[in-house]
Amino acid sequence: MIRSLWTAATGMEAQQINIDAIANNLANVNTSGFKKSRVDFQDLLYQTIKPAGVATTSSTVQPAGIQVGLGVKPAGIVKNFAQGNFKETGNPLDIAIAGDGFFQVSMPDGTTAYTRSGAFKVDNNGRLVTSDGYTMSPEITIPSDTLSISIGNDGTVSVLEQGQDTPTQIGQIQIAHFINPAGLSAIGHNLFKVTDASGSANTGNPGNDGLGTLEQGVLEMSNVSVVQEMVEMIAGQRAYETNSKAIQTSDEMLQTANNLKR
Repeated sequence: MIRSLWTAATGMEAQQINIDAIANNLANVNTSGFKKSRVDFQDLLYQTIKPAGVATTSSTVQPAGIQVGLGVKPAGIVKNFAQGNFKETGNPLDIAIAGDGFFQVSMPDGTTAYTRSGAFKVDNNGRLVTSDGYTMSPEITIPSDTLSISIGNDGTVSVLEQGQDTPTQIGQIQIAHFINPAGLSAIGHNLFKVTDASGSANTGNPGNDGLGTLEQGVLEMSNVSVVQEMVEMIAGQRAYETNSKAIQTSDEMLQTANNLKR
């Protein structure tokens, strides 16, 4: 009887983490480049009361055993890197990746982080940076007398400077891709870090070697579906409630046993 109390408790704890992941998805429904998460579950160990295949006679065996499950645990929270919807902004520094790839960002500690959010700005030195001031890698510097900026599908950055009749190429945006992007570690600020699970970054120009192309004046929005998350939240809530009912039922059965009298 006590076994069912602990088993149902693992179900409630698992659903708490499930709701946490859903809440984070919904909170970031308008975050550019955000990728939704999904919780994967695994069943726990089984208590074997009678193994299958035990001989019942000299010529027959038990076709099925008796195994009692001991609950569930979250096995992992996996990022879904499906393409999000595009939103046209008209801002020449907003860039979206159509297809596979990540923008590269130089961190203050000298390491490289990766992002799908292409909402770039220009800092006081003319460099393309994220909203937190982290520099795009390779570094792109916009001249101070620039009249217009053009970013090609292949990542070529050109500017039309004051007093010039033709644009001048000033840099090349490179993007990175991973054999297992789900293995990247999210560090906040729309950034990811490399892990052993993700594999090392393979970089190149957009449009080459399976990498996506760039779209200027466009942002990739979150790939969260509000309707789907609401359905998942209702299912998680009901699963949590059902597990709590299992605990309540076990408690009532224990109470009945404790009230037995000779």
